[in-house]
Amino acid sequence: MGFWKAVTGRSGPVPARLDSLFEVPSAAVILQTETGFVPSGTGSVCYRGAAGAAFAQTQQDVLDLLEASSGTPEVEVTRDSFGFTWLTVTGDPADPAGLCTDLHGVNTTLESAGFGSGLLCTLIPFHDQAGRRLGLVYLYKQGTYYGFAPTGPQQRDNLLELQVRDVLSQELPMEQDLKRWLAVWDAPGL
Repeated sequence: MGFWKAVTGRSGPVPARLDSLFEVPSAAVILQTETGFVPSGTGSVCYRGAAGAAFAQTQQDVLDLLEASSGTPEVEVTRDSFGFTWLTVTGDPADPAGLCTDLHGVNTTLESAGFGSGLLCTLIPFHDQAGRRLGLVYLYKQGTYYGFAPTGPQQRDNLLELQVRDVLSQELPMEQDLKRWLAVWDAPGL
């Protein structure tokens, strides 16, 4: 830490640890064993779109990258009511590694083109036999994960979210500050 940062008590942003997305497939095995949740085969990256030709070209590059990937997943781009863009990838539920590779590609392409500050989160949905839904949310700016378990309109299962944190704490960097566990209501794929 530099002198000025030590004096003011400020620190810079935590660098994204996008390679932790490659740890999700092994965490998914633990999650299935401990809680019965299995991957849904979808995943999405949420980001703030930028105006201009450079961003439009970068987003097109991302779509071209996904179309060139093995298995050619379905890709959909939508905007939510808050103005964020969701790029949703749907592939084979039995291949979470392929899905995470695609999501990693989306994040790194946006980041390397200079749009990393607009990245919000990556969401990997799961479900169980009872029909419960769970999203494993990667916070880009924190480099951590948390579980989001919607149960209805504007309702969530906090106990399940805490259970997921405890189950995956040895597998993934889990967010400990509960204030950062944002609700991602109506997120695509969830």
